Amino acid sequence: MPLPLRLALTLAASLALVACSTVRPWINQPRVDVPEIDVRAVAQRDASSLFAVSLSGGGARAAAFAFGVLKELRDTPCCWYQRDSNVLDAVDLISGVSGGSIVAAYFAAFGSAGLDQFEPDFLRQDFQSGLIAQLMHPANLYDLSSPWFGRSQLLERRLDALYRGMTFKDIEHRPRHPQLLITATDLTLGTGFDFTSDTFELICSDLQSVPLSFAVTASSAVPLLLSPMTLRNYRDDCPGGVPKLVERPAESAEDDYRTRLILAQQRAYLDAQSRPYIHLVDGGLADNLGVRRWIETALAGGGMRTAFREVRIPAGSVQRLVLVIVNAERDPVHDISASDQVPSTTDVVDALLFGAGNQASVETQEFLTDVVRRFHDDIARGERWPGFAKDAEIYLIFVNLRDATGATRRDLMQVPTAFTIGDAEVTSLIEAGRTVLRASKEFQALKRSLGFGATP
Repeated sequence: MPLPLRLALTLAASLALVACSTVRPWINQPRVDVPEIDVRAVAQRDASSLFAVSLSGGGARAAAFAFGVLKELRDTPCCWYQRDSNVLDAVDLISGVSGGSIVAAYFAAFGSAGLDQFEPDFLRQDFQSGLIAQLMHPANLYDLSSPWFGRSQLLERRLDALYRGMTFKDIEHRPRHPQLLITATDLTLGTGFDFTSDTFELICSDLQSVPLSFAVTASSAVPLLLSPMTLRNYRDDCPGGVPKLVERPAESAEDDYRTRLILAQQRAYLDAQSRPYIHLVDGGLADNLGVRRWIETALAGGGMRTAFREVRIPAGSVQRLVLVIVNAERDPVHDISASDQVPSTTDVVDALLFGAGNQASVETQEFLTDVVRRFHDDIARGERWPGFAKDAEIYLIFVNLRDATGATRRDLMQVPTAFTIGDAEVTSLIEAGRTVLRASKEFQALKRSLGFGATP
């Protein structure tokens, strides 16, 4: 055993014998009053076009690939918000899971103008070695002896420096910010937990005071490797009664299974005496694309006004809806179906994550394709979605890492899910994000719609 490791373990054991730490990490606060949307930011949004981008999980691999996609959007001219602007500046909603949430929160915090700094601040850093060094530091080892402090709190400290201590409120104060949606998984329910005002209303808590680092850490907290992140449920002492979000009767004949499931999940938070605390882990366990829950919420009756809550949508005003779904999932390291030998434990875990897990994302993409088709038909008939014009255009743009071409494709599909990857891998993934988006037929159709032509 290396000497530094022996010394650290000896020190940890000595500290444990002396006393356990009583340090408590940050915890969410109860809601004081209803948060108000920044009117200045809302006024700068163009309700004629709604643009949402969803970034999948996958560690630094996903962050680099998504970064390339965002850069290509920024290099695509657009005039929705102001003249001589770009598509990235027109984004109304950006959602992220796990690795995708790291770059989603960075863009929401610093905008398209500050996006380039993400590459040196995170992608080119040996972030993972820094975490391990933190873990071995004597002061942190002592903090980890606290029953309230886990390994994920060390990740949160690193991410807090990346986001410069910003909270959700700080984002809302930035003019023309995108609405940020980060998804974790409720460890008890096994369902997605979205960091949104609606979700925090259910637990009677204040979303605006939540640090970006907390939400991103919760979304990235891979079970066993990292510890769950904990929220307090204040619903048992909440003014204002039951939230309107859960007032619809579950037995309504108009509700389908999505509505019943979502209402059941939401109502689970109303009993704070039984569930005073919520423990969150990696959002990819519930939905690695980070899009299914808010689409299902819209279908269940919330409508697009719920999904795009910071955009005022007058009746018949929406002429264009654009959904960009970025998926950076990789292939299993070994093709176990090519051998008659019993798969190793490592191969089984890898196949479950990137074989069965990939299938879940494929099903989500097929689900979205069907939803958009039905959605378009409903709009054309003037049914259910009053915010949309009857001739509204809908663009569903899938940007999948597996659609990358060239000699590096096979290597990219084997890049590990980690907080740090090699510089050459970062460069290749960024370029892959740009080229896969550029080659998308739906994206080319969008560019023609905008009047700027498509890449040959």
